[in-house]
This record gives sequence, structure tokens and C-alpha cells, in this order.
Amino acid sequence: MGALDYFSNFCTVTSTKGKRKPMQTVEIKVKMDCDGCERKVKHAVTSMRGVKSVDVIRKESRVRVTGYVDANKVLKRVKSTGKRAEFWPYIPYNLVSYPYATQAYDKRAPAGYVRNVVQAVAVPNDPDERITSLFSDDNPNACSIM
Repeated sequence: MGALDYFSNFCTVTSTKGKRKPMQTVEIKVKMDCDGCERKVKHAVTSMRGVKSVDVIRKESRVRVTGYVDANKVLKRVKSTGKRAEFWPYIPYNLVSYPYATQAYDKRAPAGYVRNVVQAVAVPNDPDERITSLFSDDNPNACSIM
């Protein structure tokens, strides 16, 4: 069977095209002041190949692109319009355990959003946190053996 497999590799036709990109949603923060800015950004992204839909939310300075696209290429295309752009740095407020951490709270964030940063505060119901506080000096009632 080894020789047959070897010769079959010469007979197969391989496609020169790469794999199709997966369907994804790319969110970008873009500072837009007027309708002209909004139109310019939307037209630049809509003309890309693989884009299915473009949502521009000027109030939040957000552009949401859905389609078979590469996130870095979308960001590069938006930057080519002359606007300052970055990937959407915010997550919903209710997904963060401590939203008022130093780096998480951002005054420029839209209502209901905070920056996506690593949380320094441990989750209260985490099993590791319960074990470490079991024999704590701060809580004298934690251990009945003492």
C-alpha cells in the first residue's frame, strides 16, 4: 500500500487557494465626529472582500464588521481613512468582578462598559480562595481546631 499512496500524491489536484477565513465579528473603536466621517469609514470597510455587514455606532465610536475577514486587515483599512482606530477595548460592566480597578474604569468608555483588563481581585467563591482563607489570622472563627 505504501507505493500506491506515494503515486496517488502525484495524481491529486491541490487547490492553490488557502482556506476560507472563518466567519467572525470584528469590533473597532474609531473616533467619528460627523456624518462624513461615518460614511468614509463605512464605505472603506464595505468595499472589502468577504464583508457581510457593517454597523457604525457613532455615539459609542464603534464599528462592527461581520464576515469572512481578517481582523488586522479590517483595522488597517479603517486606519487608511486617516482616523485613529484600535480594536474595541471594552467589555460589558456585568462581566467584570471588580469594575472599579485602576485600569478597568475608563471615563471615556460608553455607558455600561469598562476596559478589558486582568482582574487583580480574586473571585469570592473560587475554591482556591476559600482554602487559603480557611486558616487566616484575620478570621479567628475560621478554624475550630485553634
